[in-house]
Amino acid sequence: MHTETAIVILAAGRSSRLGQPKQLLPFKGKSLLLHIVQTAKKVSDKVYVILGANSTRIQTDIKSCGAKIVFNEEWEEGMASSIRCGLGVLKSDLPELKSAIFMVCDQPFVTSDLLESLIKEKDLSGKSIIASSYSEIVGTPVLFDESIFSEMMELKGDIGARKIILKSKDRLATVDFPLGNVDMDTAEDYKKLLAQKDLM
Repeated sequence: MHTETAIVILAAGRSSRLGQPKQLLPFKGKSLLLHIVQTAKKVSDKVYVILGANSTRIQTDIKSCGAKIVFNEEWEEGMASSIRCGLGVLKSDLPELKSAIFMVCDQPFVTSDLLESLIKEKDLSGKSIIASSYSEIVGTPVLFDESIFSEMMELKGDIGARKIILKSKDRLATVDFPLGNVDMDTAEDYKKLLAQKDLM
């Protein structure tokens, strides 16, 4: 269990393209968000879930998961507001924190081994940003060293931290996550996941 790295799960979106809260989609006998939280809890005892839209329903589903649930009052701005919200809570709760992993709630194939590999790669490479690599892109889950936090607090809109990652090649290392491109943005995405019956 890592004590110097917290995990922030961004789960505040409305899921407008899907038509229902993606956080509550059934996966492996539980909600997708609960599955993600339980995966994160295997790696760190400092897990934060940032909620916004449909927060009452979602909070009920994960209330006993052991993570700290935080409501982002500015969730309608987009993902950047949830990153800032998460960082604000981390700064308040854990002022000595060395790094944080940011992940989204709709990548069902994130594993504790993947999260562990992000932390190990930071130790090995000494880089400030360790991102997951899939489909010729880099993205979530991504670990940020504390030295990047101030830049992240300047983010605006619905673009997340991608622009920081893209301009930081000298500070960046990656780990392979071949299934990272599987997410639940649309009903068709979820149907494809359900079709893989051996995963459910």
